[in-house]
Amino acid sequence: MSLAARSAAQQDAALRILQKTYGYDHFRGEQAEIISHVTGGGNAFVLMPTGGGKSLCYQIPSLLREGVGVIISPLIALMQNQVDALKELGIRAAAINSTMTGGSIVQTKEAILRGELDLVYVAPERLLMDDFLGLLDEAPVALFAIDEAHCVSQWGHDFRPHYKQLSLLAERYPSIPRIALTATADAPTRRDILECLGLKEGRTFIAGFDRPNIHYSIVVKDNARQQVLSFIRDNHAEDSGIVYCLSRKTVEETAMWLCNEGFRALPYHAGMPGDLRARHQEIFLKEEKVIMVATIAFGMGIDKPDVRFVAHMNIPKNIEAYYQETGRAGRDGLPSNALMVYGAQDAAMQRNFIEESNAPDQQKRIEHQKLNALLGLCEAASCRRQVILDYFGDACAPCGNCDTCQNPPQTFDGTVVAQKALSCIYRTGQRFGVNYLIDVLMGKEDDARINQNGHDKISTFGIGKDFAKSEWQGVFRQLVALNLIAPDAEHGGLAMTPQGQAFLKEKKTLALRRHEGRGRKKALRKEAARAAFGENEADHALFAALKEKRMELARTQGVPPYYIFADKTLRDMVLMKPDSMDSMALVHGIGERKLEKYGRIFLEIIAENV
Repeated sequence: MSLAARSAAQQDAALRILQKTYGYDHFRGEQAEIISHVTGGGNAFVLMPTGGGKSLCYQIPSLLREGVGVIISPLIALMQNQVDALKELGIRAAAINSTMTGGSIVQTKEAILRGELDLVYVAPERLLMDDFLGLLDEAPVALFAIDEAHCVSQWGHDFRPHYKQLSLLAERYPSIPRIALTATADAPTRRDILECLGLKEGRTFIAGFDRPNIHYSIVVKDNARQQVLSFIRDNHAEDSGIVYCLSRKTVEETAMWLCNEGFRALPYHAGMPGDLRARHQEIFLKEEKVIMVATIAFGMGIDKPDVRFVAHMNIPKNIEAYYQETGRAGRDGLPSNALMVYGAQDAAMQRNFIEESNAPDQQKRIEHQKLNALLGLCEAASCRRQVILDYFGDACAPCGNCDTCQNPPQTFDGTVVAQKALSCIYRTGQRFGVNYLIDVLMGKEDDARINQNGHDKISTFGIGKDFAKSEWQGVFRQLVALNLIAPDAEHGGLAMTPQGQAFLKEKKTLALRRHEGRGRKKALRKEAARAAFGENEADHALFAALKEKRMELARTQGVPPYYIFADKTLRDMVLMKPDSMDSMALVHGIGERKLEKYGRIFLEIIAENV
């Protein structure tokens, strides 16, 4: 058979698997080309947004090639979720990790040697063990897939030293194809991945970074709890979502507070017992209308498709982390929201985290650069999506689906006001915080601390009375974002950076965003079901009945509801209203196994409600 004929046969076989096993009509974007390349033995680096279908790019080649696909994944919980979902599709999958008994590990290894598994998931630490490498020397291996590949790079937002050692795959198994995948990686991170994993001679597929179904909104902090509460009540009262907090204490308090407000909220952070964390994650995955309140310890690889919102009560450490975390919303492609509540104190705290870390100076400089980029996103007067995509080397027109597009902020000539702020910092000794500096600028005469320090006598006392306190707070936030001022490590107050000193000397023109205070409404995406069915109450009732049946089946089987069918599949049922097994087979996301297992059950629900 010629090379062209072999390639065509592989493509046909891949499409049959996609349709019969996964229940999808066609491949998206570059999926077909990636699958064909890897199935043919080629190496690849794949950068594809969350929910874009990365897993198919290694799962289908693993099914088409001889041997087992070895999937390297950073989290045990993620492995088990994917294994369970694959088994539901009739795919022979397993994991080997530290939660398993010795006997189970031995059985799984024997199954690998006998060729009885299509995919096996392992952590990098496990793969690098001598006994596991010895197993791979003997077993037929279809491919190696390195998931969350940004962990390889120190430029990446979640660097893991063991990932760096995966370079041995290219040396020890040069004839076995390798595919590295991630959803977020800037240019330096991408270069690191290709270098470390020996993929420079392979093909790079960049599918774009845009997640058009997510509405981005960043608001100035003004009682963060109430802002997040209003956001959830107005847009997601019946939905599952994630609320990220900076500290463990805030996680616990916020979860309890949301429960008192009538929501089902669970805490999750690294300080909790492991079994309790696992239980809370299981509830979040298997139940509906659950809010997970968490630190960044929660989330990597969470594949729950119907997370409708992600809210940040504090800023994360960089744009990659922010984009990775917000990407946990709307994995099914349906309308979802991302809200960040942002304050200058958060920025100061993140700066201190960087300075107090044990990282080398070069790494600290990298982290400061990345934080500056995030602060620039927060203070941007232009389209949020444009700023994010530009950071990753992508581009788009103004999206129309973010707060700055829907309510464009006003700007003003902030040259003089910035000079006043910087002069005040200098005159007070570069060791005081924002609130104190604002009091000096506004000429607060009855402040004993100001009088005691003699700052009621300096030239900048009272020169900022024409601005309200909230306006001055906005100015200081933007000066931090522009890296003209930064927290002083010794005193914890604000000090001028070299850029700030240069600005004062050179007197360059500076445009700042005008902040309008509280109460401004944001036009957010409403509930996805309302968008799908409009005002048709019968369709809404049918959708609710289908979800109820799905939840009943999921609880009986002890699996998450989306293992049965995703929301997108249920919505397709409502719109198509199939009345036979043949018409049910045409619904998005229903393959042969799920049609056989659940088709008649859901046909009955449709017949009862139509």
